[in-house]
Amino acid sequence: METPKLILLTTTHRIAPGLLSWPAWEALKSAGRVLAADPEHPQLPALRQAGVEVELVERTSAPALARLLAGAGPVLFLGSPDGDPGLTDALARIAVEEAGSVPEIELLPGSWDLPGARLLDLASVMDRLRSPGGCPWDAEQTHETLVKYLVEEAFELVEAIEEGDRVTLREELGDVLLQVFFHSRIAEEHPEDPFSVDDVAGDIVEKLMYRHPHVFGDVEADESAQVEANWEQLKAAEKQRESVLDGVPAGLPSLAYAAKLVSRVRRAGFTAVPDAPYELPAELTADSAGELLLAVAQRAYDAGVDVDAALRGAGRRYRTAVRAAEGLTD
Repeated sequence: METPKLILLTTTHRIAPGLLSWPAWEALKSAGRVLAADPEHPQLPALRQAGVEVELVERTSAPALARLLAGAGPVLFLGSPDGDPGLTDALARIAVEEAGSVPEIELLPGSWDLPGARLLDLASVMDRLRSPGGCPWDAEQTHETLVKYLVEEAFELVEAIEEGDRVTLREELGDVLLQVFFHSRIAEEHPEDPFSVDDVAGDIVEKLMYRHPHVFGDVEADESAQVEANWEQLKAAEKQRESVLDGVPAGLPSLAYAAKLVSRVRRAGFTAVPDAPYELPAELTADSAGELLLAVAQRAYDAGVDVDAALRGAGRRYRTAVRAAEGLTD
């Protein structure tokens, strides 16, 4: 006599209902009985439309559900979206304590999450927080009120990277990602120019494909230097920039701002403006460069000079000099 089989069919709510694997549809069509414990299961309408009759059973507890399935004979159970916590443990317990009372169990994945599928959950949670009945604090936020959090989270992410802390790195990446989704959800509510996180993602996909012609087109680039050169040329054409310094955000921290300006000038091979004179160590290393910057900050403090404002001012003067040498005016 053939051992009755209990098929546990699992699905994911992150894909459209009905998009099941062929083995899953075969099992559903051939099953003598199909049971489900969630009357709101997203797959039920699709199954009924396909002619699959589904019996709803009560799920008072995992042990009770396991007991019901163990005695149901040949049956397919459509797993609930929450994964039916404790069900497999309860079935295993019955199998150990009551040998022979549990049928052969087959775990059949009916659908799988695609890469990035959990981003749908984040979009759903963010929508819930901003919607009526959600979180009052989240509902009150604007692009402007969230700026400080975006900056803080970015710096915390940098710190995690520099410290090599992978646990914190994962957490901080999530916090930065939240800021993107938060701002995108707020943008959906704009009365005149709304856009969603899908629009944001679509724009960056188009930008990445456009700026990687060596991957998505027929441009040759075998080295990173070629890739960077192509990238800068495409950006210049796309943004219609006049100066090599156009697009450098003035809101960067002062040292990062100065470094970005110098980077732009160096990469462009621009030599019309000489470097600022300063006494440097004979051999500049990462350590000596750090000590030099620290010494400048210390001396500025002793002299009552705001080193952040001073460096930003020098960066602005540097920018003006470069643009003047290019024949441009601010």
